Amino acid sequence: MSAASTGPVSGGPAVGPRRDVPSGAMDPETDQSLVFVRRELVLVAVVLVALARLVTTSDAFLIAGLLPVVMLLAGMGVVDSAQPGSRPFEALLLPATLTGGAGAAIHVIPIGLGLVPALIAFAWLLDRALVLEMRLAAEATGPTESDRSRALLAAVVVAFVAFTGIAALVPGGLVQTGGAGDGSSLSGGWLILLAVDDALIALLLGYRVAVFRYGTARDAARSAVTYAIVVAVAAGALRAVGLPSLVGPAVLTLVFYLWDALHGTAPARRREPRFLWETVLLVALGIVVVLWNQRLPG
Repeated sequence: MSAASTGPVSGGPAVGPRRDVPSGAMDPETDQSLVFVRRELVLVAVVLVALARLVTTSDAFLIAGLLPVVMLLAGMGVVDSAQPGSRPFEALLLPATLTGGAGAAIHVIPIGLGLVPALIAFAWLLDRALVLEMRLAAEATGPTESDRSRALLAAVVVAFVAFTGIAALVPGGLVQTGGAGDGSSLSGGWLILLAVDDALIALLLGYRVAVFRYGTARDAARSAVTYAIVVAVAAGALRAVGLPSLVGPAVLTLVFYLWDALHGTAPARRREPRFLWETVLLVALGIVVVLWNQRLPG
């Protein structure tokens, strides 16, 4: 048995023994043309995220919303070049969400030298996410369970960055212990925006991990909706609890991961009747959370 057929090594989304690249596909880490365009895309994304730190928080909402669109448009040719005829939209959901989330989360860091390691970390994460997706696009036999695990790990990291970014831009979203910005200072309008944005992030990332489990885009989309509802409910509940600093985004990330683990245990049970009742229950929980928040001051 060749070394390429050995099992994966844990520790990162794109770390481990390299599988043989199918005929007609190019390896994103050895083919010089792919390396060049990938690094060029990463460089552009890093510059845009750095520039996003220079704008005000209110303008950062618009910038953070546009960055994923820019990544989708600019990255389609990069992913498609790894395997012509692939589905670049799905493959770019992780990099696009990471870029938008980083454009928002960068506002947590004060302007100064502290931005340098943050931008370097973003560049590395984005590069690894692109390598992972380009390699998955080149798979001739379809994704394996190892591929799904790597994609889930990448999605969890992206979720934390994006949830942190949303909380950083929403006034009162990041609770400061012993100071202003506690959970009760988050007004109703901002709470709705926080929950909706967190739900959108969970929808995109949930769809990306669900496509590995379901045979059709329709089933994956239905599964992604449940990710969005669960995270939106959790975001509303966390506002009432008022968890300090980055604990809130971390708990939302844990909720995302646990919900995926629940779905991953038995894909067959996510069929018609059970899926419907599951969604109804989540909506009911959402109503309870909304009523709970209405009883809080502010």
